[in-house]
Amino acid sequence: MTDIKLKIKNTLLIAAIIFAASATSSAQVRTMSNEFLSIGVGASSLGMSNSYVARVNDVTAGYWNPAGLLGVQSNVQIAAMHSEYFQGMVKYDYAGIASKLDSNSAIGFSYIRAGVDGIMNTLELMDADGNINYDNIKEFSAVDNAFLFSYARKSKIKGLRYGANVKVIYRKVGSFANAWGFGLDAGAQYRLKKWDFAVMARDVTSTFNAWSFSFTDAEQAVLVSENNEVPENSLEITLPKMILGVSRKLQIKEHFTIITEIDMDFTFDGMRNAVLKSNVVSMAPHMGIEFGYHNLVFLRGGVGHIQQYTELDAVKTKVQPNIGVGIKIKNLTIDYALTNVGGVSVAPYSNLFSLKLDINKRS
Repeated sequence: MTDIKLKIKNTLLIAAIIFAASATSSAQVRTMSNEFLSIGVGASSLGMSNSYVARVNDVTAGYWNPAGLLGVQSNVQIAAMHSEYFQGMVKYDYAGIASKLDSNSAIGFSYIRAGVDGIMNTLELMDADGNINYDNIKEFSAVDNAFLFSYARKSKIKGLRYGANVKVIYRKVGSFANAWGFGLDAGAQYRLKKWDFAVMARDVTSTFNAWSFSFTDAEQAVLVSENNEVPENSLEITLPKMILGVSRKLQIKEHFTIITEIDMDFTFDGMRNAVLKSNVVSMAPHMGIEFGYHNLVFLRGGVGHIQQYTELDAVKTKVQPNIGVGIKIKNLTIDYALTNVGGVSVAPYSNLFSLKLDINKRS
């Protein structure tokens, strides 16, 4: 019985830490806030280590850089992706749709969901007399949702196009907590001869998540009895992040193409383990390349998550390589990527698949 109670106590403690981690009496900046929006969408871009803000020209631009929506050539383009991380514990899904309003403007909508399902709630496992009742164990989910409404427009300046996202965040942890968040993204692309340049500012005005918590009297009593803090309503702030990118497309003979891109991510939420870092700003580069044949078959690769670490008093550098392939069959594109969410030391690699479909009106 002692071992069972110890396991129960540890489970309750872990659950309480998860909830209390978001608790605070006043607004504060959180480095990891809304990090599910940093994973990326579309296997084609993930195969290139997320190096995509300059070259993106399809429906996924609603996430990467809304200015790229003007590159959609069909009347309507839709895309979807499903992936799983941490050996299937975390489900990550994306769906998007985009359409041109006219030759100078386009709109898009993107939905992103990251969730952990089937979490055991053991807060009411023991009754007031200390008796264990396994029938009181219930399952709940911790889910993050993002809704992106995108608009893009050509500038009067030749080669320049720009766009913006209105971002709505809804996060929910069972019946215990939920949060609504709002923010804005802005991006631009500029083509100069064979070069493409881009800037993408995420959470340009900062994104605010307002958390509210709700526990029953019995649940609060369990948390207090385990010497854990009961979370209170709070406010999270996600600081801006800026991405600069440059891309070049080369035509090799008649049917072969090579596209390369280098991106630099600038964060302003404190020192990160990046190539360039300080208490004010950190910069992390990543790069990718795509080989294409006849606009039908594509082979991709990239490197990112370049970080330094210490081993036996020696400073070493590690990188995360990604690879991917794609095939286009008439109006359907199927892409695959082998990648993960944050470096080999964080999680094993995952297999990702995404689909993209072009829909044209009948003449």
